[in-house]
This record gives sequence, C-alpha cells and structure tokens, in this order.
Amino acid sequence: MEGAPTSMFLHAGRCGSASVPSARRTPLRERRAMPVVTDTATVSEGGRALVDEIAAKIRDRIMSGDIPIGAQLRQAELANDFAVSRTPVREALRQLQTGGLIDVLPNRGAVVRVPSPWEVREAYEVRAELESLAAARAVQRISRMDIAALRAANTEMYEQSGSEPSPTADTATASRRENDVFHTTIAAVSANARLARAIDEINETFPRNVSAQLLIGDDRHREENYQEHVRIVEAIERGDAEAARREMREHVLKAGEQLARWYERRSSTVFKG
Repeated sequence: MEGAPTSMFLHAGRCGSASVPSARRTPLRERRAMPVVTDTATVSEGGRALVDEIAAKIRDRIMSGDIPIGAQLRQAELANDFAVSRTPVREALRQLQTGGLIDVLPNRGAVVRVPSPWEVREAYEVRAELESLAAARAVQRISRMDIAALRAANTEMYEQSGSEPSPTADTATASRRENDVFHTTIAAVSANARLARAIDEINETFPRNVSAQLLIGDDRHREENYQEHVRIVEAIERGDAEAARREMREHVLKAGEQLARWYERRSSTVFKG
C-alpha cells in the first residue's frame, strides 16, 4: 500500500507471527507417529522384488521339471526352501497363477497346470512362423563360426539324448540345453531383438523338460529331430532363405504336435481335484 504508515506493517507482522504457532505447530507425539514416505516406498519395492525373485525360482523349477506338472505347490515347503515367510510365497503363486503356469484347485490348493493340447498347438503354430522368419533372416547374417556352433549343438544333443540305456534327469537337461543353443543361436543371428524375445516368450510357456523327454524316450523321434536340424543348417549355409524358412516351419510344427500328443496322454493321468 503506497504511503501506508510503517506502524501498520509492523502491527500486521506481529499479528501474523503470533497466529502461526497455534495454527501450525504439531504436537511432539503426532510428529513422532507420522510415517516416512520414502521408507515405506523402499519397503514396498523390496517386497515386490522378493516376490518376483521367488516367482522366478518357482518358475525355473517348473520349467526344468524339478516340480512336475500336476504337482502340488505347498506354501510351507516353499517358504522353508527359500527361507522366507509364507506371505511372499503366496504372492508369488498368485503371480504364477495369473501367468497361467499354475492352477488353484478346490481341496488341493496350488498345482502346476497341465497345458491343454490345443494351447500347445496354437503356441507352436505361432512359434513356427517366428522361427521360420528367424531362419530366413539368418541366411544373410550367418558366419562360419555360427554354422560350426549349430552343428556342434545338434551333434551334442543327439549324443546326449541317446547316451544311456536308462536316461536320467541330467541326460534330459543336457539334451534340452543343446537344443536351446541350436534355436537361440539362429534367433540371435537373425539380428532382430523383438523377434528373439517373442520366440523366447513362447518357449517359456511350457515346461522345457518335456520336449527333452520326448527325444530321449523315442529313438525314431530323436533321429528325425537330428536330421531336421541338419537340413535347416544346410539350407542356411548354402544361402537358401526359402528352404531354411520351410525346413524350420515344418520342424517346429512337428515338434509341437509331438508335444501336444504327450499332453493329451498325460492329462488323463494327472489328478485334478
């Protein structure tokens, strides 16, 4: 206010300052009880990270076959295995249920879900198109070292899957690992990260140990699988993109049909509640 007496401002200042303590002062007890927002956020983030970690470990056990399809997932046992309380285990199981890997059944609780044959066929139909694209793209990008790696993985897979009269879990794991090397190498050489991720997502839909069991349990299927890989490598090496695409598509569709039939047989023997 232009020309206002100085005493007015002094009076106003005194009035303002006198009113602040009574309006804004927080009792000591209330100040001590107020939560610290940053600490709460940190705990929440840590809890989510633990749940994600446990879910990933359970998923790995299922995908490797350590926890077979149809098996019960007991919270107490899992909590003991991971040295945590039941709460993060329960949340991890909910996460896996949402993802379709487990079911919660009456009187049984959480169990590893048995995929339906139609789900397998649908997934492998998509996978066949994606991997055939990867094979065609790899033709112009493959190196001699990559070709050598593909042949070595195929040979090792073949030998591992037929190395013992009575195959063990370790045999299946080794065979699956080499099969994974074969397919992931082609996906990587295709030089399309989005394509490789899409292939990987489908591969992680079903327990991986089952495909390996099919190989080590059936000599005819094992031989056919090996020869299909050989034809894929030969087509890529000679630069025939269409042949590489065709051979890969047929190979994946055939593998999907084998897997779907296995689940058809298996689904009738798994107790569902």
